[in-house]
Amino acid sequence: MNRPHPTYRAAIIGLGFIGGGDQVSGDAIGGQQVSNLDGTHAEALSKNERVQLVAGSSRDAGRRERFTQRTGVKTYADWREMLDKERPAIVSVATYSPQHAEITIACAERGVRVIYCEKPIATRVVDAERMLAACEKAGALLVINHNRRFHAHHRRLRDEIARGLLGDLTSAALRWGNGRLGNVGTHLIDALCMLTGRKVEAVSATLDLSPKADCRGPDFHDPGGWGVMRLTGGLTATVDNSNYATGSALIILYGTKARATVGGTGIAIDFWDGRTDHWASQRGQSTSMDRAVAEIVEWLDGRGAFPYAAQDAVRTLEAIVAFHVSHARKAAWVELPPQGEDRHREVRSG
Repeated sequence: MNRPHPTYRAAIIGLGFIGGGDQVSGDAIGGQQVSNLDGTHAEALSKNERVQLVAGSSRDAGRRERFTQRTGVKTYADWREMLDKERPAIVSVATYSPQHAEITIACAERGVRVIYCEKPIATRVVDAERMLAACEKAGALLVINHNRRFHAHHRRLRDEIARGLLGDLTSAALRWGNGRLGNVGTHLIDALCMLTGRKVEAVSATLDLSPKADCRGPDFHDPGGWGVMRLTGGLTATVDNSNYATGSALIILYGTKARATVGGTGIAIDFWDGRTDHWASQRGQSTSMDRAVAEIVEWLDGRGAFPYAAQDAVRTLEAIVAFHVSHARKAAWVELPPQGEDRHREVRSG
C-alpha cells in the first residue's frame, strides 16, 4: 500500500518585493517590477502542491495587509511568534541581508528543516559561517536564492562546459549596470563559479565611490567597481561594473573552441570555426524559484542530496568582501578565504 506524500508547512519572513511579490515595495526600490522577476517566494511556495503556505511575517503593516489580500494567508508582525505558533518545515527568509544571520540561526534552532534565504547570504563572512554551523548542527538545509543555480539553461551550459563544449577555458568577463556589487554582482560571481566549476582564489579591485544613493535607503552602501578575479586552475575573470553603467548583465566565457555569452535573451555560443548556436530564454509557467522549491521538497522526502551547497554562497560573499578589502589596500591582491579582521568586514548590501 502506497502512503500519501506529506505536505510541508511553509512560512515567509519578509513580505516585500521578492518575498511577498509586493509591487508597492518594488516601486519603493526604484520601480522594479514583480512581473519581471524569475519567481517570488510566495508564488513558488504556493504553486507547489506538496507545500502549504500557512503564514507570513513583516514589520510593515501595509505589507501584511496587502499580502493577506493577495494570498488569503495570515500574517504576523513578529517572526519569532510566527515560528513558535506555526511550526513550519520550510521558511523563506526574504528580509534585507543584515537580518539573514539572526533569522536563519533562530529558524535552525527552532527545528525548521529548510531555510530558503535570499542573497547575499549575509553582510559579513563570520555571520555566514555562523549560519552554516547552526544549520549543520540542527540538520537543517540552507538554500541561498542565487536563482541562476536553478535555471535550466545555466545547468545545461555548466554540463556542456564540463564536457568540453568551449574547449579549455582561457578567460571570463562579467559586466552589469547600476553598481551594487553585493546585491547584483553576487548573482554573476556565483553563476561564474557554478558554470566553470571553479572557486575564486584572489581578487584585485577598485570600487566606484562616485556618489549614488542606495535604492534601499541610507543604511546601505553597495557600490560597483572594476577588478580581476583569479579562479582555481589559473582562470582569470574581469569585472566591469560602475555605479552609472547601463545595459543588461552579461557573463562571457572564452575557450579554445568557442565563446559563450550568457545574458537576458539567453545563451549564445560562437564557435571559432564560424558555427553559432543560441539557447533562447524561456519564460514559461515554471520559474527558477519553482524548481528550487521542487528540489527542496525532494530533499525533505529523502530522495537525494540537494544540488547547491550553501558553502558556495559563503565563497561568493568572500569574493565580494575581497573587492572592498582590495580597494582599501590600493587594489592589492587579496587571497581567499579572508583572514583576521577581513572576516568581520561588513558589506551592507540590500
